[in-house]
Amino acid sequence: MLSSLNTGISGLEAFQGQLNSVGNNIANSNTVGYKASRTTFEDTFSQTLEASSNGSSGVQSGTGVATSATESNFTQGSFQAGLDSDLAVNGTGFFVVRNPTTGEEFATRAGNFHLDSQNYLVTETGERVQGTDGTTKGDLKLDPADGTTRTGYSVGQDGKITVQLSDGTSADRGQILLQNFNTPQALQKVGNNLYSGLVQAGPLGGAGAAGAAAPGTQGLGSINSGVLESSNVDLPSEFVNMITAQRGFQANARVITTSDEILQEIVGLKR
Repeated sequence: MLSSLNTGISGLEAFQGQLNSVGNNIANSNTVGYKASRTTFEDTFSQTLEASSNGSSGVQSGTGVATSATESNFTQGSFQAGLDSDLAVNGTGFFVVRNPTTGEEFATRAGNFHLDSQNYLVTETGERVQGTDGTTKGDLKLDPADGTTRTGYSVGQDGKITVQLSDGTSADRGQILLQNFNTPQALQKVGNNLYSGLVQAGPLGGAGAAGAAAPGTQGLGSINSGVLESSNVDLPSEFVNMITAQRGFQANARVITTSDEILQEIVGLKR
């Protein structure tokens, strides 16, 4: 009986994990650039009670279930109208951003960027967007030319930034670069629409800004300006998953209750 109790407990833990994942997906159904997570299960080591022999099958007893993985689904989200400074990746690839304090680099699909007080192109939480000024890769800074004032800027599908100046002219101010990965599912969510673990995900050309490339090259998508990529959460599917996980949780709870009742009867046999 103790084996069935352990099996039921493992089921409770697994389905609780799935419910947590589904709940997080539903909560982020309107989060910019959010990618839905999927929980998969695997069976645990089976206890062999009798080995197979002479072509006959043996006897094994399962010991429960475990969570195999919780992976992100990186399919393209739909586009929604945004501010002029908003950007979205149309196709494969991630923006690379850097924390100016720690130097740590992250990947993101959320392009709700703006210029900070130092004219750096940054995320909502201050990470600096990575690109190139034509010679070196690093933080993108949109300083106007000497003696002029910046009146605006635009980003092309190839990531090139054009700054409009107060004297009626325009000037190039670098290019936003994108990063691609062999195994994007290995990226780790760290909050604020950011992913860490760039090295573990198998970056093409090197991790972070060093391995980033121009949009439209090396299989990377293009950049759309003035729009944001919506979450790719499919609410009807998530509600179906929630009901499925709930039923699985209830079934395993019933296994534990029944096992407990049988144990009580066994103990009562001594009286």
